[in-house]
Amino acid sequence: MGAPLVDAEYLTEIERARRDLRALISSKQCAPIMLRLAWHDAGTYDAKTNTGGPNGSIRNKQELNHSSNNGLSIAVDLCEVVKAKHPKITYADLYQLAGAVAVEITGGPVIDFVPGRKDSVESPEEGRLPDAKQGASHLRVIFYRMGLSDKDIVALSGGHTLGRAHPERSGFEGPWTIDPLKFDNSYFVELLKDESKGLLKLPTDKALVEDPVFCRYVQLYAKDEEAFFRDYAKSHKKLSELGFTPPSSIKKMASRSSWVHRNGATLVISAVGIAVAAAVMAFSYFYEFNRRGSQ
Repeated sequence: MGAPLVDAEYLTEIERARRDLRALISSKQCAPIMLRLAWHDAGTYDAKTNTGGPNGSIRNKQELNHSSNNGLSIAVDLCEVVKAKHPKITYADLYQLAGAVAVEITGGPVIDFVPGRKDSVESPEEGRLPDAKQGASHLRVIFYRMGLSDKDIVALSGGHTLGRAHPERSGFEGPWTIDPLKFDNSYFVELLKDESKGLLKLPTDKALVEDPVFCRYVQLYAKDEEAFFRDYAKSHKKLSELGFTPPSSIKKMASRSSWVHRNGATLVISAVGIAVAAAVMAFSYFYEFNRRGSQ
């Protein structure tokens, strides 16, 4: 399927879908599974073959039935409610937007979001996602295949601060943190404790402490939540854009000028170039929004 035309109308729909996702995720308290949906759709990427990745293919029955995706039909069905209201948006964009919103509304960092991902009807073979029963070497094989780094591995693992494992889905049971609906650095704090009564530590979690390179990041993030938020936002954005090139419509907008974009309490001062696509995208929407006087 071709990439969507990312024009002012599409950007408007993205912002409307963002609002609907905030309301849905808040009311259903489904941030953890929405984040897992975004991760699992993106995490199949293979940098060598440029296959898999955040292309919405996880909605395909074949892929949704992979053992690593047990339970994700719940998130896919919830997203259908938003998709029905905003049919112009691709599933690929919708799933990644849902993941970003899930982090934001639970207290985590704001994730830069650039739309324009195209949907795929082809699914990768099973076995590309991490196996929680494995160790450090396995994590590196999986994440290096995507083109991600050791820092990305640890930062993204911190997303387990949200949610809990369910035995019918993964064979494991329990939350990683005391408050599984709050995005903070407590995952790393708990990892460094000898005993975390009632909290989950998977083999892949323990590997982060046992491996000396991984452990340095664990110690940093346990001590400095701001550092974790900063690195997590970067790693999440990388994961959500694996194999994705911003559409030419956004590139053209990015080459025309520079803008100042306010997103909540975050001030982003943009420079000319593709690197500012997210900020220009947001500004383009607000300009169109105000020009039409639709609020």
